Amino acid sequence: MRHPPRAALKEVADNSAARLVRDVSDSGLVEHVQLTAEDLLLRPWRDEDAPAVREALRDPAIAQWNPQGGGPIDDEIALSWVRRRADWSAGDHASMAVTSAVDGGLLGSVSLHRIHDGDASIGYWTVPAARGRQVAGRAVLRLTDWAFVDLGLHRVELCHAVANPASCRVADRAGYRAEGTLRESYRYGDGRRYDEHLHARLATDR
Repeated sequence: MRHPPRAALKEVADNSAARLVRDVSDSGLVEHVQLTAEDLLLRPWRDEDAPAVREALRDPAIAQWNPQGGGPIDDEIALSWVRRRADWSAGDHASMAVTSAVDGGLLGSVSLHRIHDGDASIGYWTVPAARGRQVAGRAVLRLTDWAFVDLGLHRVELCHAVANPASCRVADRAGYRAEGTLRESYRYGDGRRYDEHLHARLATDR
């Protein structure tokens, strides 16, 4: 799935531990939280994640479906990537590293983008070693539930290239209903425009 997606479109163990204001304004994300989902820990990004992010962003599948604007991914770019996502002060995104709750290893990324007026988009990727374990689906599901319960959002959208069926499976497993196809709507890592599937969840969906 491309990350971050377009505007129209990837646990808190106890809700009392969430220290974010519930009625989120455009600058209302005031504190980071950690979320758990079974063997996963979703936490804010840290500088020390940069080497693992550098290697992840060099993976061909991530580079294709989550393009970073071209050019080699070096240490400086990886650190800048991590720091941008660790800074929630603008109130328009909440980005988390998806890690192993057992050993802390980086498994992927999941983020809410363009948070505004009850809406957001979600983006995600997983490292090669974590694929086939439904890491992305579980992380997307957990962050989406948190967005509805703790941030009070109403609609979260997910968009992926039609040519990326694995991302379609993630959307289905996380309860995102298919809403249509966007024709040649985004230019991916190979420089080509691809059709995309639009999925979404509402807070009122079962």
